[in-house]
Amino acid sequence: MKSVEFTSTVATKGQIAIPPELARQLPEGEELKVVLVWGAGDDESAWRELGRRSFEAAYSPEDCVYDELMNDPPVR
Repeated sequence: MKSVEFTSTVATKGQIAIPPELARQLPEGEELKVVLVWGAGDDESAWRELGRRSFEAAYSPEDCVYDELMNDPPVR
C-alpha cells in the first residue's frame, strides 16, 4: 500500500482537487482509501502527542538493543 499526504480545498460542489503531479501517478480505475482531516492547525500538537504516546507505549526496554546497533560502526 502506498500513501501520500497533501493539502487541498473543498470546491463549491464538494469536490476535492488532487494535485496534478500526484494525479498523473495514479492508475486509472485504481481503488483509493481516502481519509479527510480538517482543522489540523487547531489540534495538530494534540495528534502528535497522541502518536508519540502510542509509539512509546509499544516500545519495551528490550527494544533498546536496536538503538545500540544504530550507534555501532558499519560492518565492512
